[in-house]
Amino acid sequence: MEADAMSEMHVIGVRVEQPQNQPVLLLRETDGERYLPIWIGQTEATAIALEQQGVEPARPLTHDLIKNLIEAFGRTLKEVRIVELREGTFYADLVFDQNTRVSARPSDSIAIALRIGVPIFAEESVLTEAGLVMPDEREDEVEKFKEFLESVSPDDFKATDG
Repeated sequence: MEADAMSEMHVIGVRVEQPQNQPVLLLRETDGERYLPIWIGQTEATAIALEQQGVEPARPLTHDLIKNLIEAFGRTLKEVRIVELREGTFYADLVFDQNTRVSARPSDSIAIALRIGVPIFAEESVLTEAGLVMPDEREDEVEKFKEFLESVSPDDFKATDG
């Protein structure tokens, strides 16, 4: 009995917000144009980035341990849902087989979801409140490149003796 519609989300990655040096997890609707920025801790940012880069630590990190525990107990994580935004704090649920739900921080939930390979969803109410429509990243890169070209002259490309 779902009260809200959900959108599947894709993890774009972790960026560092300046000047506070605060990591931001950036999600994007799989079939939409909204982005969902979630400020997270440095430890979770590192765990997400390592998994996205395919780096395997010598010993299991906390999120790897949780994945191993889920498997050892014979359970199946089906999906992660970002279910609420209350007073600036995001809330997520880990949804297991047998309709078991465990409340967790979105950063931890997503780090686990990436390791297990399950979908990530956001409730429509969360996207309505916190979702942003941003220019497509590729267009943004093209604009930056155009600005660069406008700011240089052919002399800047001449070979030097060094």
